Parts: sequence; structure tokens; C-alpha cells
Amino acid sequence: MVLVCFVIDLRSLPPQLLRDVKQSLLELANFYAISSESESLRDKIGLCYVFRNRISSSDELKIAYSPSPRGNFDLRDFHHAVNHLPTDSFLPEIDDPGADLKLSNILSDQVLYSWGVDKDIVRKVIVLSSCFPQYVDSHLQKSLMDAADKCVSVEFLLFEQKSGHLTDTLQNVSNFLRSISDLDNCSLQTYLPNVRVLHGLVKQWIEDLKDDMEKPLQARFLFKTNLVGSMNQISCNLYVSVNKIVDGFSPCQTCRCHGMLLEDGIRNKIHGYSCPVTGHGLETCNVIESSVKVGEKTLLFLPSFQSSMKFQRIASIDFHVIERINLGSLSEGSIMGDSYFVIPSACHEVEAASDDIDQLELNAQGLCSALHSLDQGLVCSSNCNIETMREVAFHCYYILQPSDNGPMLLRRLAGSEEVSRVPDLNRCILSSITKEIRDSIQASLSKIELKDYDPMLHERGFHQKLNMLVKESLQFGSIPPKFEEAPSEPKLTQLDSSEEMVQSTSRLDVELTEEELSKLDMIEEDKTGTHIAEEWEQLVANEVPKIFSPVCISKPKLDQSVLSPSSSNRQLDVKTSRILERLEVPRQLKTKAVSPINTGSGMMDTCVPMKKPLILSQCIDTTDQGSTTSQLMKPNFQRLKRKHK
Repeated sequence: MVLVCFVIDLRSLPPQLLRDVKQSLLELANFYAISSESESLRDKIGLCYVFRNRISSSDELKIAYSPSPRGNFDLRDFHHAVNHLPTDSFLPEIDDPGADLKLSNILSDQVLYSWGVDKDIVRKVIVLSSCFPQYVDSHLQKSLMDAADKCVSVEFLLFEQKSGHLTDTLQNVSNFLRSISDLDNCSLQTYLPNVRVLHGLVKQWIEDLKDDMEKPLQARFLFKTNLVGSMNQISCNLYVSVNKIVDGFSPCQTCRCHGMLLEDGIRNKIHGYSCPVTGHGLETCNVIESSVKVGEKTLLFLPSFQSSMKFQRIASIDFHVIERINLGSLSEGSIMGDSYFVIPSACHEVEAASDDIDQLELNAQGLCSALHSLDQGLVCSSNCNIETMREVAFHCYYILQPSDNGPMLLRRLAGSEEVSRVPDLNRCILSSITKEIRDSIQASLSKIELKDYDPMLHERGFHQKLNMLVKESLQFGSIPPKFEEAPSEPKLTQLDSSEEMVQSTSRLDVELTEEELSKLDMIEEDKTGTHIAEEWEQLVANEVPKIFSPVCISKPKLDQSVLSPSSSNRQLDVKTSRILERLEVPRQLKTKAVSPINTGSGMMDTCVPMKKPLILSQCIDTTDQGSTTSQLMKPNFQRLKRKHK
């Protein structure tokens, strides 16, 4: 965690430079408010300024904004502090080398060391001024050395100014730099008072404040031939060129007692509002309806919020052409997102206005040819994010690029808020190489084959890899298909006593097929064996009538669990088989039985033996009696006669 304290020397900053510095601090606070994705947005920015009291003619230090040790960053209070910095404190005569920066007061337990209670916190002081004292006195020297022992870094940022005694100013800077050269925690940087320079500094500061700032990705570029001597690789660090920002601010509801967000809006409308801190119910008057959510952890309370955009999805986009640029000046690092082909289409409005103009030539082809001949592109703005296809609160910029023989390309451009700072850019630009190294690199590059780019020659290998995996899977062997297991307890509808009676064999004119019998056996093998045996015993013992006598077969109920041992099932099956043997139809009636017809395949399956139905039917030819009936055969129980001695 890094805590940054800004010290502004108002005595040395001209009014215009002060306005630019204030605007830069506001931008830094805005970036920090939307940067956090963690549970809290730690308060890690402090603001102090040094001015000269006109009454006492003494230099004084004021604290404009002090971070709370355990609180969250307050965007509203920080803006208030920056906007209320004094604007009449500039003193041209501040070139006096004896000017005091009051750093000893800042590097103390009352100011800097009292901010932040975490043990792993790193403190950093940034001093913004246009002049520094010629020498560092002993008191300031001791304060800076104590700061080094406490891991506090101090950066002096000098903004160069045009003045009549510029030579004296440079001499003072040189002497000051020698005074702090022995301190490892101190550094001095000089900048031009430019808006672009301040914009780059803001991007650097926000990187210091981010806790989730990742280290650059280390990479190497390997060549087939040596570039210089035995060196065939280039080592480098990779940085992200664009950081996307939010597309707008969302309206929300907060409690008036603690200012906390009421997140569950649907629940609040149904069950009423409740404070997220205490859990107590809230009346409508205690709910702030006009709050705005900035980022994930920053809330602003407004008297009204008129621009409550819900970011509607849209089906078509309008791009407004704002300027024409040279493609050579376009940095590829500012291009973000996907690229889109721009295909010509007919415009109905133009078609209605002029029918003698070729729509495709007017709409895109002519524009593409003209831009390509000029090597230029068109910068467009829109109120829609093409990646999300939603309306946004801020402008989105796009570049329309022509091509020689293909369609135009539409690509999104990063705004000034989204362009990242290029680290160590000055070292890359100012560094020079010798002629021998340049010639060696050019000779190595000439050995690399030169071609026109063709995307068809650069396959990623997706199909080859997937085909190889499928081939290996086929060598592994086939996997048996998964069948759905039959439920342990089939769902049966509970019928009335009259409906539970199964009709007699007169209803069984067509015999059961093997498949139906096998299913019936599997379902009733373990569950209804007991019932069948008992009911057949009742039929035999009670002498059921010969004609149209129903057979009572009780179906198992849903809540009945059948967990019979295998030995009892075998005894029941033997008992049932003996009863069926006694009820077997005479042979003369078997000859008149109608064979079942297999209508599924058109032929009889003679390989699989047919199972006998549980209830045998007697089929009578309709030509003999005109009707079909079937009846159960009366069992004949012969009693054994005892022999009289």
C-alpha cells in the first residue's frame, strides 16, 4: 500500500500553472475513485500547500486534505480541498534561494507519520514547485535522513519557468541536486509546464496508488540468427497500452443515516427499505433517491440526478465524422477492442432522393478509394460503445481506415483518459546506438524471409490439435452407452377397489408378446410375487365361476417397500409354478390357440422362445360359435384315498 502526500508551493506557481496543477489533481482523484475493485477504497492521498502570510511575512504550511487512517477515500471532500486552494499566493520574488519548503513539518509524527496505521504502508512525498533552495540546511537534511530510515521517498518536481535570471535558477537547481545526491530516498525531476506533461504525471501517480498494480510482463524475442555477436535475443518488459474506464454513472439509493448503498432494489420495493448497517426499517424520507454510484465504491449524494441513463441496447449506430488524420500519425497502441469490416449497403433515404446514383459507389467504395489515395483516415465519435452495443454517457471515438482492394475497417480509439503512460519513454528516445550495431542488426534482418502478410499462412493449430485428441480417444476404445436405469419403485396410480379388478381371460384375446412379458417379469418379479401366489390360492380354493370370472390382482402401493430376500422369492416362484401346472389348458385346446403376430419386423423370430403368459386364454374360432370367450379351467384336486387294512 502506497500513501502519497502532495506538497504544492503556491509561492512559485504562476496562476496558469496552478490551474493546470489543480486540474491534474482532480483527474487523479477521479481515476482513483473508479480504479478499485476490492471491498474498500482506501484513503491514500494527502494534500498540503506552502504559502507566505502577507501579514507576518512568514512561510506557513497548511493541510488541505488529510487521509483518514481507516476510512475510505472521499472524492467530494478532496475536490472541495483542491478547488479552494488559494489563487493569490504567487510571488515572483520567490527566487530567493533561502525559501523554506516546510518539509521538516511534513516529515513529522504530527502530519505524515500519523497518516496510515498499516505496518506495510509505504509513504511518498511529492513536492511541486518552480524553484528550490540553493542548499539544504542541517534541519532539513536530518528530516530527510530520518525519512529514509522509515522508507519514505521524496520526489522534487521542478517546473521550468522563463525568467530574466534563468542562469541563477539553473545554478540553484544544480546546488540543490548536489545537496540531496547522497540520499537514496530523494530524487529531482525537471519538467516543462505543459498540460501533456501533467497528464503523463497523473498516469504515473495513479499507478503508484493502485494496490493491484501488476509488475510488467517480462518477455524475450528469439531470432534464428545472431543480431550482434553471439546475441540472438532481445529482452523487454510488456505494458498495457490502454486502460478502459467506465461508460457512465449509475443512479442508486442510499440511506440517509449512514450514507450506505441500498443494493437490493427489488427486495426494497417488496419488503421495504432497511439500513444495511443497523438493519432497521427506513421510511421514504430517510432514503436518498438521487444518489449516484461512481465506479464500485464511490457514492455521491445529489439534490437531483437528471441524466439517469440506463444504457439501453441499440440496433444501429450513428458515427459522426469529426476530423481527417494522416494514418502515419496514428499510434497502434491507442487502438482498442475488435475491428469491424465496413461493407457497403444501400441507403433508402439516398435511394429515394436520387435513383440514378449507384448506392454502393456512393456509400463506401468511393470513400474508401479516396481515403486510400490520400493515406488518410476519418476519426468519428458516437454515443454508443460498439463492443457492448449500448448507449454510454461519454464519447466513444473510432477510426475509419481504408484499404487497397478490401473493405474499410472500423476500429475503436482510446480517449485521453484511457491511454496509458509509456514507462521509460525518454530513455527509449534518447538512447543511441553505434553504426556497427546498426549494421549488424540490418544484416541479420536481411536474412529473414520477406513476404506479404497472408493470414491463411498463420494457422494457430486448433484443428490439428483437436483432430489428434479425437484420434487418441478412438484408440482408447469405445465406451458402452449409458442407459437410463429403471426406477426402483415405479409410480403407480392408486385405483379404487372396482378398478383394481383385472378383467378375466375374455379380455386377453391377443397374447402378450415376449417383450411385454419380460418387462412384466422385471417389474413384478420382486414386488408382486407374494400377491400373485396368494390370489391364485384364493381362486383355487373358492371355486371361481367358470364364465367371466374376474381375477383380483392387487397392485403394490407407492409407499410399500418390497425388500424380500432372494430365498423367499424362489419359494414363491416354485409355489406359483405348481399352481399354474394344475391350471394348464388341455392339449386339444392348445391346438386352437392363435399364434402371436409380429407386426414390427414383418417375420417371426424363431430363435427366441416365447414365454407363456401368466393367465392362459382359450381362443374359440369365430366361425364355430360367432363369439370369442375364454375361461379358467377348474382345477381338479384329487385326494389320496387311504387303504383300509
